[in-house]
Amino acid sequence: MTKSFVAIWFGQTISILGSGMTWFAFTIWAWQTTEQPTTLALVGFFAFMPTVLFTPLAGVFVDRWSRKRVMLLSDGATALGTLGIFLLYSTGNLQIWHIYIISALAGFFTAFQYPAYLAAVTTMLPKEQYGRAQGMLGLSPALTGILAPVFAAALLGRIGMEGIMLLDLATFGVAFATLAWARVPRPDESEAGRASRSHVWGEMLFGFGYIFRRAGLRSLAVLFMFSNFFLAIGATLVAPLVLSQTGNDEGVLASVQSVGAVGGVMGGLLLSIWGGPKRRIHGILLGGAGACLLGVTWLGLGTTFLLWAAGSFFFAFFEPIVEGGNLAIWQSKVEPDIQGRVFSARQLVVQVPYLLGILFSGPLAEYWLGVPAALVLAGLAGGGIFLSGYLVRTLRQSEDLLPDMGRKVEDVA
Repeated sequence: MTKSFVAIWFGQTISILGSGMTWFAFTIWAWQTTEQPTTLALVGFFAFMPTVLFTPLAGVFVDRWSRKRVMLLSDGATALGTLGIFLLYSTGNLQIWHIYIISALAGFFTAFQYPAYLAAVTTMLPKEQYGRAQGMLGLSPALTGILAPVFAAALLGRIGMEGIMLLDLATFGVAFATLAWARVPRPDESEAGRASRSHVWGEMLFGFGYIFRRAGLRSLAVLFMFSNFFLAIGATLVAPLVLSQTGNDEGVLASVQSVGAVGGVMGGLLLSIWGGPKRRIHGILLGGAGACLLGVTWLGLGTTFLLWAAGSFFFAFFEPIVEGGNLAIWQSKVEPDIQGRVFSARQLVVQVPYLLGILFSGPLAEYWLGVPAALVLAGLAGGGIFLSGYLVRTLRQSEDLLPDMGRKVEDVA
């Protein structure tokens, strides 16, 4: 691993820790204010919606501009959003709709940050290290997931939300400094990159056409289109499940989330050391089924802390294995200078269902099934989708159908 990659990874990890503490504090505040699962679902929806909808536009500029500069601007803008919430809360003016707006603005800049970060990793490392790099990237949210709920729960009573947001702003400073120091090489222009240059609208559509013409990438995108809807329901309903059954005990929620983060760390460490299975599709399909059946379904069946903790652990344990294997395939098969547009197109295609799952989870749990039954249904459906992937030839053989980047690409119908 290069020094620049490690420096950026460290800075982003510290920043994610601060953001995780702030997000935990917002979750407790929003639940205590309304005690409605739909409110928490809407906070997640407004944070995620711009990230999904604006990724195609972001991908164009990620490929046109310096990826380092895009990340610096995104970090700075997100820090300003946190500062805005801090000022509203400290003056006693913060309301739920303020959280919706600030979350949406943060989501807009995340739309630029995500493809820039992934594309930058491609140029900083040889392809043999992509699997391990994805393990490290998966470790960031998992490792901070252990610490953020515990720190936030412990500090809320001492320094309050104002203090937690000030810590978050300090962690943005660490991320900004390490990113400013690091060297992010510009990719060489490929034949596909030269052929794709046009006006902004044309370049926005380029990524979708690139994916559609390649059966392996198309099949991977379709898999996550269907599974992400149910994974979103699982992720969104954990906090309402625990808080509603423990009398709003934020300590129990923090513990459940921290145990889940331990699972994510262990999964990320395993991937970082191991690099994943030789055929990455097995890690994607079996890992996804494990996250759904042992994670989401078990959460819904649980009625005690130990059962919730077990479900949270397995839900998070398999996530870096699934996402790491998936992203490693995309990084090794797509030319570096067009990854911003292709990754952004992929992000829109697979995350719109996730966005709908977030939005649907609140009414599903609040008015129809109840939180536990909604989780069981989501886990069983998601697990079935991943396992059925073995029945699709273009998905099973996606790594064989797609050439490594740098070789001439033949369209596979």
